[in-house]
Amino acid sequence: QLDVAESGGGLVQPGGSLQLSCAVSGGIGDHYVIGWFRQAPGKEREGVSCLAIRNDNRYYADSVKGRFMISRDNDKGTMNLQMNMLKPEDAGIYYCAVDFVGPCNHGAAVTGGSWGQGIQVIVSS
Repeated sequence: QLDVAESGGGLVQPGGSLQLSCAVSGGIGDHYVIGWFRQAPGKEREGVSCLAIRNDNRYYADSVKGRFMISRDNDKGTMNLQMNMLKPEDAGIYYCAVDFVGPCNHGAAVTGGSWGQGIQVIVSS
């Protein structure tokens, strides 16, 4: 089991930006997929964005395309999620997951892997 830790969440006004970071023990280079998932109260877990490490394939949920960007910071060994033009519906607990099984576009079906504790994002004026 890996240690996975999210950082960078918090309160932001609608239209604002946040950057989430995911640190994985031992770095991210030796893994095959890392992703960001979120869950809002009363809703299913949703895959927000995932990155296939070896071929750099990226997935974005339709609701975040054009606003969010997933990236690797090779110097720091972290995976980041830049979130721009945030909307109230982007609020929730964001989780970073490594080497999970299942499609990123069906977050509720994803199993296994190593997960962080989650970090809260609040979008409110």
